Amino acid sequence: MQLLLIAKDRPIERCEALESIPEDAFVWIDATRSEAAEPWRDLAEDLTGIRIFDAHMTDAANEQHPSFFDNTSDYEVVIFRGLSASTESLNDDKSVRLGADSQYDYGPINTRPFRIKTAPVLFFLLPRMVISVRPDEAPSIGMVRSRLLSNAARPPVSPEDLVHRVLNAMVDRYLELRLPMAERVDRWQRNLLDPRRPFNDWHALLDQRIEIRKLEHLCEEQRDAIQEWRDHRFENLSDIMSVRINDLLEHIARVLNHAQRLEQTAESAVQLHFSATAHRTNEIMRTLTILTAIFMPLNLVTGIFGMNFKEMPWLDWHLGFWTTIGLMALLALSLMLYFRAKRYIERSDRPRRPITTQDL
Repeated sequence: MQLLLIAKDRPIERCEALESIPEDAFVWIDATRSEAAEPWRDLAEDLTGIRIFDAHMTDAANEQHPSFFDNTSDYEVVIFRGLSASTESLNDDKSVRLGADSQYDYGPINTRPFRIKTAPVLFFLLPRMVISVRPDEAPSIGMVRSRLLSNAARPPVSPEDLVHRVLNAMVDRYLELRLPMAERVDRWQRNLLDPRRPFNDWHALLDQRIEIRKLEHLCEEQRDAIQEWRDHRFENLSDIMSVRINDLLEHIARVLNHAQRLEQTAESAVQLHFSATAHRTNEIMRTLTILTAIFMPLNLVTGIFGMNFKEMPWLDWHLGFWTTIGLMALLALSLMLYFRAKRYIERSDRPRRPITTQDL
């Protein structure tokens, strides 16, 4: 548990103990979920005279709690699920990273889905006090606390301002997922449409779509929680805090819209894959049908000359065999030219123009 005393006109202090809160300051109690809850609960009661309900203490210990907002007559509770420190990063994944010349690279995909791991962070907003209950590793809270202690940022003017800063840092981590997830889905799409390699890793693709939908549900819960908090404090919010909370909601909406676009892109890639497979099958069947149409008259000719009759033309002629072969070749060539004129046969060896960004 860490105790910070935040005032407007003096540096932020880290305290070991505190008997009372100065009039021009407020307190930030930062506790981890693995620590005993009673010390910071008793400290909050001693400093503010407010006892946190047992039901909310149970929520603070629940690692599976969704994003949520609740309030009592004395304090407010904001629960926000942020990215865990163990969420994998694709920045070091060489099989996914696109280099300068990899725009047309159709290399094999790293079929390991991108997993999104989250953990809830609970905020108690009491008069002149903020209590944050977080997992042992919380990069967003650590970053905000470090910036405040190093005086690299302007001190927050109220508990709501401090909570907004932490929430904004947590949402920014979601925004950082856009590029690696887009690269992963783009590589899925490239491999789905690559005719040189059959795609069979459907379970991994399904897992990736499940992770994208998980991100959508997370954003919807986060948006609802922040909206309820804003609506509850609507009359008491300053214009600046109202703008900041709306900006936070807009960032959450950007993550939600990006997740929805990724899901649509994955769905479109699957549909294009099946369309391309059906088109290739149709091309193969058309080729086989044309070959059959060309050789059917030739089979008719060979069948006629294979009849066991004593009297047949050209049987005793010394040029009969070669004349028949020439007529069969001429017939096959005529059929090929006819099919070519009807565009039943098209050249497939034309050089392909590389796909550029203007084509997208």
